[in-house]
Amino acid sequence: MALPLLPAASRQRNIGKEKFHKSQHWGYCNNVAMLVGEDKPGIGGEPLPGQKLKPKYSVFPEGMGSDAPAWVAFDKQVLSFDAYFEEEVPDKNQELYRIRHCKIYFYLEDDTIQVIEPQVKNSGITQGTIVRRHRIPLPPPHEDQFYTIDHFNINIEVILYARKYKIIDCDQFTKNFLRKMGIRLNPPAGRPDDPYTKERQKILDSMKPLRPYERIDTLKQFLEHDGHVLRFFCVWDDPESMFHDPRELVLHYYLSDDTIDIKEIIPVNSGRDAVPLFLRRDKLPKYAPTGLYQPGTITSRTVLNVFGKLVGNRGHYILDNRKTGAVHQEFYRDSDLKIGAVINVWGRKIILCDCDEFTKKYYRTKYGIEDFTPVPYKALPPPKPEKKFPPYTGFGSEEDSLCSCMGLLPKPPQRDFKKFMEKDRSGMESNILRFLAKFVTDSPIDKGRKFIISYFLSDDTISVFEHIQRNTGILGGKFLERGRIKKPGQELFKSEPSEYFKAQNLFVGAKVCFHGHNFLLVDADEYTFNYMEKHANEFSVADIGVILKKLKDITESRSREIRQVFAATDPEHTKVIQYDPFRNLIVRITDGAFSEHEIMTLGRYYSVRDEYEMDLHSLLSAAQEQLKKNSFENFEQLSAVLIYNDREKCGVLPHEMCRTICKSFKLPLADDNLQALLTMFENDHKQVEYKKFVDGLNCRENQIPACQTIKIPFKNEDDWSGQPPSIPVKGIKYLPLLDDLFGKEE
Repeated sequence: MALPLLPAASRQRNIGKEKFHKSQHWGYCNNVAMLVGEDKPGIGGEPLPGQKLKPKYSVFPEGMGSDAPAWVAFDKQVLSFDAYFEEEVPDKNQELYRIRHCKIYFYLEDDTIQVIEPQVKNSGITQGTIVRRHRIPLPPPHEDQFYTIDHFNINIEVILYARKYKIIDCDQFTKNFLRKMGIRLNPPAGRPDDPYTKERQKILDSMKPLRPYERIDTLKQFLEHDGHVLRFFCVWDDPESMFHDPRELVLHYYLSDDTIDIKEIIPVNSGRDAVPLFLRRDKLPKYAPTGLYQPGTITSRTVLNVFGKLVGNRGHYILDNRKTGAVHQEFYRDSDLKIGAVINVWGRKIILCDCDEFTKKYYRTKYGIEDFTPVPYKALPPPKPEKKFPPYTGFGSEEDSLCSCMGLLPKPPQRDFKKFMEKDRSGMESNILRFLAKFVTDSPIDKGRKFIISYFLSDDTISVFEHIQRNTGILGGKFLERGRIKKPGQELFKSEPSEYFKAQNLFVGAKVCFHGHNFLLVDADEYTFNYMEKHANEFSVADIGVILKKLKDITESRSREIRQVFAATDPEHTKVIQYDPFRNLIVRITDGAFSEHEIMTLGRYYSVRDEYEMDLHSLLSAAQEQLKKNSFENFEQLSAVLIYNDREKCGVLPHEMCRTICKSFKLPLADDNLQALLTMFENDHKQVEYKKFVDGLNCRENQIPACQTIKIPFKNEDDWSGQPPSIPVKGIKYLPLLDDLFGKEE
């Protein structure tokens, strides 16, 4: 009796159950029976009877080869196979199937597979990645296993997701690798052609002309000379213009395609219309002797009528490869352009007069031309009329009156703001030169009057104050308002700007006239002497090098006599003489050619100064007192900036850097006192220990009691009353001076 057939769904479920029972069996875990997979080995890892374990490695079994994992041993190693597959086309009559070529990549590091179809131009098919990279299972009934390297060879078929791929060849690396694996390679298979693609190629070949057009390849010239342009400066004397004035032009020759454009240089207020180009960019033909050619005369090809009018009105035309009767037109090339040449630009005679440096280098390299003498074509410009200004009228300042003559809209005179910012008062740097002066007069009343002349370096202004003296009957105070002072002896109403007193005109011993008052400068404060000696390049009277050279020129012929004079002044042979005898000797030797300031500079340079005791306690006490008076309390910010500039965090900084930072904080200390303080905190390597320096100045946390034994108080330039310096020059070491003048005596 035949059994009835089960429905399809029931049959499918039964097949699935059989597969499930085949792949599963019962086992025990912790004395509990449970269903385990067939891959689980028995006791001791040995396979059970009838059990077949799946291979875990596609290349080497475990225990063979190197111990490196596969993703290290086979990193970036890929097997490449050439393959194709057939695709049915049921909706088209022109083709029944397509042959699609592709690449199959097998990655050895993880047994993944990728299928890529190369792009084909105008295929109309979405191409690229067909199967992304991953492990691909084998076709049924082995879908529980994956493709390995053992499944690949040449001239075989592989099924990837129900699509059959025919492997026809592989690259050389893949062949070598498979041979090392012991796989015997099959011979390569032929690559079949796609029927539709072959038919389309026949149609395209039939559309090509039997005699192709002549092809002129200019790509090489373009690639070699793209962006290279020759530039010539030209002139065109237009005979039809009213005044026959030459027209200046600039010709550009483009080496990439032998084209030319011309641009006109239109002068200002010439009355001509401004056009972009005089000649647009194109090849410039040479002017033919018979004139211009008619349209259609010059063509790129020649066509011949074979039959003519023999067969009715019908003709048969063919392309003449020999170009019989063709008219050849010549164009201007780079070899035709040179300085002095005349070119014909559509009937206009243009002269090439000059060229730029790139053009000269090009012709020097290619044609060996060395003569690039330009052709003079520009008329000499007329001399510019001298601008004359009317004389000063007396109203306002001269600078303000002069600005009204510079333009229609008068502007106020501009100050030298840069000089003002550099020379303005900054901290204890006053940038003011102060001199003690007296009247040059015979009046017994005015002889004893003393004046303080202050020169402000920021704006070159001068102010004069008279020193108050009791019981003289003269009211002291402001004598002359601060302002710029003209030098005497100048005409008042003139066109040229007047000359004013400069800082170089003021020095000890100079006679100056301020608005009719004659002054003799007899002394200066210490800041003035130091400033002029520090800027000796601006003040020749304070330049020791200039002074020594001047003194040497005067006394070089009397060296022995002068040595004897100095020795006679020092009978006790102390090698030091006082300043007054030294001054009298210099005046007598130079016959009055030296000013008082030059003599004082010599004395200061070779002087013997008394050394005063000043310990760290006294310096810090005086510095804290000065900081308290000026209400300076930015010690934390100062310490933070010093720490920030200490890149190596070693606790020390260079002397000059610490001084610059203190100046930026406008520390109210004189420069020499600040330098002395920084020197006190230097270590053996001349580096300043800035933490101790700031702690010593911090009067809030480390207050030092005032010291009563300070011999040199801190100076303030504003408190100078015209008295002699606190440390006068007493002794002069004359032997170093004589050695510098005449050399060391044998």
